[in-house]
Amino acid sequence: MAAPVRRTGGRSAAVLSSIRAAVEELVRERGAERVTIPLVAERAGVNPTSVYRRWGDAATLINDIATYRLDPDRPIPDTGDLRADLVAWAGEVVEHYRKPVNAALLRGGAATAGERESDCLRNRRAEATMLVDRAGPGSPVTADEVIDGVIAPIAYRAIFLPWTLDEATAGRLVDRLLPTGRSA
Repeated sequence: MAAPVRRTGGRSAAVLSSIRAAVEELVRERGAERVTIPLVAERAGVNPTSVYRRWGDAATLINDIATYRLDPDRPIPDTGDLRADLVAWAGEVVEHYRKPVNAALLRGGAATAGERESDCLRNRRAEATMLVDRAGPGSPVTADEVIDGVIAPIAYRAIFLPWTLDEATAGRLVDRLLPTGRSA
């Protein structure tokens, strides 16, 4: 028996959109720790059973929405210069987390990950790998160094010191990772 095919449009897409909007609104209004599936379902105008069936609990739902918000399918900067690409990419991440609701979703998503790598981190690692691989075998950094030196400080600031994220954050972090003379 073939597995059922999920419809990507129509009612399913509309329901997912209303659930995502409800989660974002509720996180903005109440904070991630006070969001429940019944509240989300009521705000989205859907049956709580539908939400429980797909996500199981509010923590998993918030993690999924946090991952959704920074679209992993968006184009990754490709200027031909690793430093410029890293600054542009990190700048997108900083701008994303400067929005309070996105920082709150990150906090909620990180809290649900426990000892596992969150989907959000997994997506950023894949993007870092793409940037480093594009630089070729002579790349001065690894994807793990990009995560540790650029993404981790951004996430730390988004969670604990969101007011410290500014337009210069991405450039400062990349400069620390790639001192002059180390760019590819």
